[in-house]
Amino acid sequence: MSSLTLSAELTREHREIDVALEAFIEKLDCGSVQHELLTETLDALRRHIYLEEVFLFPPLRDAGIVMPIFVMMREHGQLWRTMDALTDLLADGNDSSRLRDTCMQLLDQLLQHNSKEEPVIYPNSDTDLPPQTSAELGRFIETGRAPDGWICQQAGG
Repeated sequence: MSSLTLSAELTREHREIDVALEAFIEKLDCGSVQHELLTETLDALRRHIYLEEVFLFPPLRDAGIVMPIFVMMREHGQLWRTMDALTDLLADGNDSSRLRDTCMQLLDQLLQHNSKEEPVIYPNSDTDLPPQTSAELGRFIETGRAPDGWICQQAGG
């Protein structure tokens, strides 16, 4: 991993996902549906949620950060359901207006989510994680992949 802190790396991933979604919407507005771009972006967001729920949140919850983690988990479920809707819309391929609206909904959800997660949760990733967990998380950020079929805890409702 680079010399950036975990919080900076996690925030960087947020920005990359946001920029990719914005690029997809821009292409969509020009009449082009970039299937691969959206699919890769949704995969990146699912991977990001995985690393938070598997590596980051459990030790922070153990350190006493309970309510903020609860809120983040609930919002992950909302994000997940919106991503599932986008995947379905992309597969249908007929309704670029709904696809755009749902992308905008996801961007708005991410804005709301990230504006809480970055200042409240991420600073603790630099101070409250056991060294072994920090190392695991750093390695995962570099090369890790979420297991096929993994679904976030709150995806069902």
